[in-house]
Amino acid sequence: MNLKGQQAAKYCAAPDPNKAGLLIFGADAMRVALKRQEAILALVGPQGEAEMRLTRLPAADLRKDGAALSDALRSQGFFPGPRVVFVEEATDGLSETLADALREWRPGDAVIVVTAGNLTAKSPLKKVFDESGSAVCIGLYDEPPSREEIEAELKRAGLAAISPEAMTDLGVLARALDPGDFRQTLEKIALYHWGVTAPLSSADVAACAPGTIEAEVDDVIHAVAERDQQQIGALMRRLEGQGVTPVTLCIGALRHFRALHGAATDTGGAANGMVRMRVFGPRRERMLRQLQSWRVPMLEWALGELLETDLTLRSASRAPAMAVMERALIRLAMAPK
Repeated sequence: MNLKGQQAAKYCAAPDPNKAGLLIFGADAMRVALKRQEAILALVGPQGEAEMRLTRLPAADLRKDGAALSDALRSQGFFPGPRVVFVEEATDGLSETLADALREWRPGDAVIVVTAGNLTAKSPLKKVFDESGSAVCIGLYDEPPSREEIEAELKRAGLAAISPEAMTDLGVLARALDPGDFRQTLEKIALYHWGVTAPLSSADVAACAPGTIEAEVDDVIHAVAERDQQQIGALMRRLEGQGVTPVTLCIGALRHFRALHGAATDTGGAANGMVRMRVFGPRRERMLRQLQSWRVPMLEWALGELLETDLTLRSASRAPAMAVMERALIRLAMAPK
């Protein structure tokens, strides 16, 4: 049986213990590992490994001793409860061994959970599980998680009340991050929101999103984009005292103005462009207001100025680096609207 999409996600969350086996394969090893962990946890429970109801059989060992799988399926441990035999990193070379094990499987035997890398449509291993009436085959492909999968991850992380805006931002994050990084980000957000009764907001997501520019650096870049010349000098002195390097400031400014330029040139509108450029929460609203005084030609000029400044900072120039950076930012802040 071959499952896809939402059916596959639901099955990994609650596998059928009466099925003999489950094959999870895909090019993204982290995505496969997370789904495998979820399925095994649902089958044997949180104490399954401690109670020795989980047997791990690396594919390399199974190639040397094919009988080890049959023995593991039928061996009874000291603790009662469902059992799983986990075969890791299987290849097509194990298709016959696994096919024999599935044919010989009887109720009461351990469930076989197998993981593999990317398999072709004609893969013998995939065919064994796909055509077996007692096994399930799930392929994980490089596609963004569905809303249902995101909601399941949120529930697992302990997040129940979520605003629609925050859900939109989390959807963008899910598409931008690796599955493992996304799960860690959700756990971080859950800890950040611990004990708060109000729904999760866009600001909460923005505060925990990886890659967010440091607040102090963000302040001076916003001051430049909003042409607040009086604030730039004082903010620069504070950043210099904190040890922030001119190159860090330049990279942050380039990222900010590239996001503005991407939003300004998006055919779906500036708001859609901000989503595409992965800008979240209140920062997105603030940047949309900034766009009202920046047109595409001026944004392209600003990006050119920042690129020239970056080259100067990385060159052998003897000019004071922080002064070069400050002058460039002031020049941008003084640009005509």
